[in-house]
Amino acid sequence: MTVERAAGGGETTAPAGKAAPSLWSDHDFRMLFAAAVVSKTGTHIGYIALPLVAIEALDASPGQVGLLGMLSTVAFLLIGLPAGAWVDRMRYRHIMIVADLLRTALLASVPAAAWLGLLTIEQLYAVVLLSGCATVFFDVGAQSYLPQLVGRDRLIQANAQLNGWDAALQAGGRGGGGFLVALLTAPVAVLANAFAFLWSALCLTRIRRLQEKPARDVRRNLAAEVGEGVRFVFGHAVLRPVALAGAFTNCSVLTVTTMVPVLFRDELGLSVWTIGVFLALGGVGVFLGALAARRVGEWLGAGRAPWIFGMCTAPFALAVPLLMGRGPWLWAAAGCWLLVTVRMGVDNVLMVSFRQRVTPDALLGRMNATMRFLFTGALAIGAGLAALIGEYVSVRAALWTGAVGLSVAWLPVFLSPLRTMRELPSE
Repeated sequence: MTVERAAGGGETTAPAGKAAPSLWSDHDFRMLFAAAVVSKTGTHIGYIALPLVAIEALDASPGQVGLLGMLSTVAFLLIGLPAGAWVDRMRYRHIMIVADLLRTALLASVPAAAWLGLLTIEQLYAVVLLSGCATVFFDVGAQSYLPQLVGRDRLIQANAQLNGWDAALQAGGRGGGGFLVALLTAPVAVLANAFAFLWSALCLTRIRRLQEKPARDVRRNLAAEVGEGVRFVFGHAVLRPVALAGAFTNCSVLTVTTMVPVLFRDELGLSVWTIGVFLALGGVGVFLGALAARRVGEWLGAGRAPWIFGMCTAPFALAVPLLMGRGPWLWAAAGCWLLVTVRMGVDNVLMVSFRQRVTPDALLGRMNATMRFLFTGALAIGAGLAALIGEYVSVRAALWTGAVGLSVAWLPVFLSPLRTMRELPSE
């Protein structure tokens, strides 16, 4: 007999020699997958539609548009850690449904106010910030719910599907959002965004397996629970290197991508569409890496693949700061960047699966929230480094900083117990 983990954290058995059923035959996974894809689609539409509402309806200044962009992600830094403790106190699916309904109501208020002539920039600020807070709870809840829904033995397969579509939406979602705005106008696109979140909530209500309400020690306070999650991550032999590698990668990649438009436009004189294609290749690479992650993990070993793949692709990260002009050299650099982002896609799937596999159910929310806090903070640091080095040293120096960081980001995994593991570790 082979052992399979059931959704509720127990175990079920399957006849020996019989392959585990496909995830696509699992109704509940299909509903979670649909909710995640629709929710991400709505998020990417909002990245384009809300700033355009501010510009078209309110004649917003560049500073006001920039503040909208900042408010869309600052929630992960403001409430990311306590959100994990709150999520661990409640049923994950309920949290995700409430988050979707809140985002639906908030975003629907924007076109309603615009059509009534009552829209203000302050309302947009509030909508973006509060929607970001709801997104924190949805994302932490979704990553914490997955191990219970599919079983820890199928996490790589499930994460490959979810991360692959997420990467595809990153590559094409914002372009699709721009097309939707051009076709329907910005307020109507925001309304479509609201309906996407409503659809996501409806998909989640169709999940059949119910989660028991987590037990909680009422004597403990929020700060103690948050601290337990942080200590668990940094005290764990597997989670600590995964956290460091992920944070280092995020910081480095944003240092590069922040300066690429400056390099292309100001130093190389390339057109805007070239910048868009180059950066879109990153999303394509992450998508391809996510699709290949399961086979790469089986071939090289799930624990060894991140550092082996990272070491082999490290030289390609150095192609971007070496770029000197257009023509074949430009597309050679684009191909190198594609390979680097393929590695990121593989890492995303395998490292998320490590995290979910080794974390007890009672700590999943806090572990995921701690990771998101670190990774979002790393993105902010990467953008700040790019600005400082690009302004006071040079654009090339900023690109070299990010490229070197990407070329060594695999080292924390190499220096950890994951270095020799072929299978995913268990709790």
